[in-house]
Amino acid sequence: MKSSQADILILPGLGGGGPGYWYERWGKKLSTAKRVEQKDWDNPDFDDWLSRIQSAVEQASQPVVLIAHSLGVIAAIHAAKNFPHQKVAGGYFVAPPNIEKISTLMPAVKPFGNVPTDPLNFPSIVVASQNDPHCDFKSAEDMSFAWGSKFEDAGESGHINDKSGQGPWPEGLLSFAGFMARL
Repeated sequence: MKSSQADILILPGLGGGGPGYWYERWGKKLSTAKRVEQKDWDNPDFDDWLSRIQSAVEQASQPVVLIAHSLGVIAAIHAAKNFPHQKVAGGYFVAPPNIEKISTLMPAVKPFGNVPTDPLNFPSIVVASQNDPHCDFKSAEDMSFAWGSKFEDAGESGHINDKSGQGPWPEGLLSFAGFMARL
């Protein structure tokens, strides 16, 4: 699938990212990309986040490909059970956090716990770092396998954001292009 044949929805995590984040840069390069905005990036409301993702998927005019980072991944996984049948063509999930681990440090994410472990009904990739401070590698791998996702090792890349030195993250863009070609 070519990126022009899909509505690409970008789902940032807690804080919403910023201009230096890889997915913001990708969004400017991908003509059909749209960032799913949230009312409050710093104090996420579980139901509101899921509702906004669900609405964006329903409003898409082409098959949807999700690009999600961190808490955006977990929100997408929770919302997936309500996606219209066969509307989502794929999910590219980067650095999913371990909610149980981080909710003690960031209580605002606690409602996102009890992450579903059912297989997704669309192809997906989970990209994880070996030294992500928000999720140990084994937990990310376990989530990936539960969801039926291909698992991709990003080496020692921190939380795969601008703070961990990823910037435009060209390796990720190549991986995403390969994922799109297989859809």
